Amino acid sequence: MGPLGLATVLLGASLPLIDFFIVNVALPSIDRELGAGPAMLELVVAGYGVAYAVLLVLGGRLGDMFGRRRLFVVGMAAFGLTSLACGLAPHAGTLVAARVAQGAAAALMLPQVLATVHATTTGRRRGRALSLYGATGGLSMVAGQILGGALVSADIAGTGWRSVFLVNVPVVLTGLALASRTVPETRSERPAPVDGSGTALLALSLVALLMPLTEGRAAGWPLWTWVSLAAFPFTAGAFWAVERRADRQGRTPLVPPSMFALAGLRRGLGMMLPFAFGFGGFMFVMAVALQQGRRLSPVDAGMALAPMAVTFFAASLMGPRLVGRYGSRIVTAGGLVQAAGLALLVTAALRDWDGLGFWQLLPGVALAGFGQGLQLPVLFRIVLADVPGEQAGVGSGVMVTTQQSSLALGVATLGSLFLALIGPLGMRDALAATLIAQVGAVALTMVMSLRLPRTVA
Repeated sequence: MGPLGLATVLLGASLPLIDFFIVNVALPSIDRELGAGPAMLELVVAGYGVAYAVLLVLGGRLGDMFGRRRLFVVGMAAFGLTSLACGLAPHAGTLVAARVAQGAAAALMLPQVLATVHATTTGRRRGRALSLYGATGGLSMVAGQILGGALVSADIAGTGWRSVFLVNVPVVLTGLALASRTVPETRSERPAPVDGSGTALLALSLVALLMPLTEGRAAGWPLWTWVSLAAFPFTAGAFWAVERRADRQGRTPLVPPSMFALAGLRRGLGMMLPFAFGFGGFMFVMAVALQQGRRLSPVDAGMALAPMAVTFFAASLMGPRLVGRYGSRIVTAGGLVQAAGLALLVTAALRDWDGLGFWQLLPGVALAGFGQGLQLPVLFRIVLADVPGEQAGVGSGVMVTTQQSSLALGVATLGSLFLALIGPLGMRDALAATLIAQVGAVALTMVMSLRLPRTVA
């Protein structure tokens, strides 16, 4: 795959992550125009995130079966159509339905990106491509906040909040025009049939966990949320039992348990949980603190986080050279840098809350972004290093599902902690306490990083 092909699949990779965060700044406008209410607004966010997380592994398996470029194109086209449906939604219920469909389209498209990279590159070219993928992911999460604020504030042609969805349409058309000419077709030489029971149980498990955590606070924690959370360990246990039985019988399950015998994949996925958990929670908490606490505009709040995107990108580009010299210890170093950045943010908030803005936040967000950029691309490489080429779609789907589910968990749990602390502590101290909790997640990643394979393929 050439440079233009890589740029095309990275364009596709950016869209789902941007849309996970871009809608946050548009929610007040959606509420005013559509009369959505808190619970329906949560569904606008949760419907997309849950559908996306639930179907990612299946999307990877379908790419292995029918061709990764084909599924990439189908997923991107569906993403454009569902984005148009979101932008034209006449009422809140229609918007929620369109967001669920948009999440499903993203789940078809995104796993094909890493699977295509894994199947068409080797050695240093693969390391550089994965570093660029990691940089794209970090940039997309921050850019979603900035772009959303800019579009809502600009109110292009009177579209208001609708522009955050409609902007996807020309981007998708560009991607589709490029994909057929620049992205090579790859697929598994021995594609396995879809694991129906495994797919259903994985979907049920993720819905049982993510829906109550993302919807529960706005809905007032009704009985169904507690029943759903109580059911999660049983559905997850049933899923694992079904997959192990299929693996022992020589069939190909949706998530082969034998794949977890690969030390890099097992330990890398374990680290992805606290890393993405903290990242997702951080982006949500900072957006709320800056816009509702400091009364910054969406554009100013987004720009305050822009240095994070710059340093994340710089660290991602430095990653291949540093990994070649220091191996996986660069992940441990990245954790130290990220923790230092978070400590500076806590200090800035406590010292000068009334004046907290771009310059006060700059050292902390820059260091935090640099530390994250040293970690995430390397984790991608470690997880996928030993995955066989014919299982590239499955491996990519498992990794992205772990990342997406952890992002959603971070928003739900750290976000709920932050909002619960505002009442007794006030916005400033609630932010400081939540950032300190995130430092705990960073410390966990550092401890776990010591068990990673020292040499990164």
